[in-house]
Amino acid sequence: MKLALLPLFAVLSFSSSTFAEQASAESVKILMDKTGAGELGVQAMNQMLPALKNMVPNAPETFWDDYMAEFNPDDLVNMTLPIYQKYLTEEEVQAINAFYDTPAGKKLISVQPKIMQESMMAGQEWGRAVAMDVIKRYEQQTQKQ
Repeated sequence: MKLALLPLFAVLSFSSSTFAEQASAESVKILMDKTGAGELGVQAMNQMLPALKNMVPNAPETFWDDYMAEFNPDDLVNMTLPIYQKYLTEEEVQAINAFYDTPAGKKLISVQPKIMQESMMAGQEWGRAVAMDVIKRYEQQTQKQ
């Protein structure tokens, strides 16, 4: 009977060592704090505000002031925390946090918003060029017919 249980113990031993520890909420929050995830929520809200005001055009400015005063960027952090935990292990988050403490990591954090902004602008330019090319090719094709 002991020999019959040996394969089961082997499988359990092997499988438990293959599962990495899920990242802790604390280490992920440290990572998100280092990268300014909460501030990104505030920036996103500020960018959404004009559209929200258009959706409720009769709301007085005091309504928006009160709403923004109650806005909590930690809500977004808490919503996205499980997503980080889904894809990153504790060991990986610790390594990423350690990287962000290095001069190169700090530099990346400081320039990342500019990289993202310029990349988005480049992507929009690329999208316009693709759209113009599609229209041009379609017009050329329909003129040949």
